[in-house]
Amino acid sequence: MTGLPSTEVQLLGLADRSLWPPHAAGRTLPPPRPGTTRRPRPRPGSRDGGRTLRHAGKVFAAEALKQHRTMFGQPLVVASMLVWPLLQLAATYYTLHPIAAGSAAAARWPLAADPGRLLGFLATGALAWAFFFSLVQSAWNFAYERTTGTLELLFLSPADRLVLMLANGAGALVQNAWLLTCFLGAAAFGFGELDVAGPWMYPVVLLALLLPAVAWGALLNSLMVFSRDSAFVYTVLDDPMWFVAGVRLPVFALPGVLRVLGAALPLTGSLAVVRGALLEGEGLGELAPGLAWLAALCVLLLAGAAVALRLGEARAQRTGGLRLA
Repeated sequence: MTGLPSTEVQLLGLADRSLWPPHAAGRTLPPPRPGTTRRPRPRPGSRDGGRTLRHAGKVFAAEALKQHRTMFGQPLVVASMLVWPLLQLAATYYTLHPIAAGSAAAARWPLAADPGRLLGFLATGALAWAFFFSLVQSAWNFAYERTTGTLELLFLSPADRLVLMLANGAGALVQNAWLLTCFLGAAAFGFGELDVAGPWMYPVVLLALLLPAVAWGALLNSLMVFSRDSAFVYTVLDDPMWFVAGVRLPVFALPGVLRVLGAALPLTGSLAVVRGALLEGEGLGELAPGLAWLAALCVLLLAGAAVALRLGEARAQRTGGLRLA
């Protein structure tokens, strides 16, 4: 054991001590000495809540730092976060505008005939897509955690499982979408195409994008942790997701079955709120049904993530395999 690194020596020592009980079977602990009292267990309160928040903050910071070092550390990668979404936005705009403006489609979709409003429609779709698809990418990267062996270290760590899934998605979300968010925000203010009921709507828009995206990422990460075929999920949630969610086309133009499928995605609800608040001048009263639906989806997604983690970990303890079913 002398040839092992110091960290492994400590871990093996802890494992050996954990295998032996602190006292022999059939014996009881000695009573406390006179004049001494045993410390009572701490009751749940504000101190425990603060400790939990600090623990979650450390997990979030550690996951963000790990992802920054492994995936986002190079300047070229940071530049691509802005270049590629802008190229996709330009390609979509110059594909749709000549066709929609010069055909009968403008009668059904008047927004297509106005270059400024069409660009705003597509830009909000690109922004929401960057939020949600970055979570798909972070879930896909769990395949590397499996092949490199770091997934076992994550499960051996004292970090809460659901907090770990949330941190993995939130770290990818912030590092993927912040640059595009700043650029599109500056461009929207510069071109003057926004129609907002009041400045209080900007935090509503940010929360309508951020919270459902984080919950969506937690569910995907919880599923991908126990899946060996993450490439299949990546393929299914790439083009089909932006198509049924109305990222580049209006939802009313889709068949009824696809509209039902799109309504189950949080991206669709977030887009409806974002476009209503930024492009249509809708206030909290008009957006209340959409916000309520997003809140319900967030609860369902987080509950699904917690259930998937519990089932997968219970099966792993029983069979030794990291599979959900």
